[in-house]
Amino acid sequence: MNIKENAVVRYIKDSLAELTKVTWPTKNQAIKLTGIVLVFVLLTAVFLAVVDFGFNWIYTYILTSAK
Repeated sequence: MNIKENAVVRYIKDSLAELTKVTWPTKNQAIKLTGIVLVFVLLTAVFLAVVDFGFNWIYTYILTSAK
């Protein structure tokens, strides 16, 4: 049991040590990158909405034409 506890403690200490080596972005970089991500997410959402409405229209057209 003591070996597992030491492994967990060592893992946490090593993880914290690695976090000190990370080069964190500046506030301006973080804001810019967040903006880029939000624009990309918005464009992807619009694209998927258009595709969804298109498939819905095709599906409805096929079902109403089959009658």
